[in-house]
Amino acid sequence: MRKVASITAIVVGIIMAVAGVVTWIVISTTLSDQKITVADDANCAAGDGVNGPISAYCQADIIDHHTLEITGGKTYSELDRDDPLRDTAMQSAFLQASLFTSVVAFGVAAMAFVVGIVMALIGFAIRTPATGPPAQATQPA
Repeated sequence: MRKVASITAIVVGIIMAVAGVVTWIVISTTLSDQKITVADDANCAAGDGVNGPISAYCQADIIDHHTLEITGGKTYSELDRDDPLRDTAMQSAFLQASLFTSVVAFGVAAMAFVVGIVMALIGFAIRTPATGPPAQATQPA
């Protein structure tokens, strides 16, 4: 049973680590293909291309800031249905949600990679017999 558990942990760990790396690359490439640049007045990553979790977060944050300036501090749900700014607020909310979804996806990819490495290490640890001095048998007094 120990051998099966160790091999399973190693195989699943390697698959998860590879899947995490591939997912990170796909998300990064997809974002990069959109040719989005973080606004120059952003609090972080200003002027950088959006291709990672930090730049995606920074761009979503500055979109929110710009939208609140345009709408006088009101969100989509706070604007009247006939307010002409409601469409702008709605598009802003969609853009922010998309960018935040990519931030979460980066986090899941990183987690899959780390958990995969840990599982593989546990598998190797289970497979390797313990070394050290043999246990001393104790005799009752």
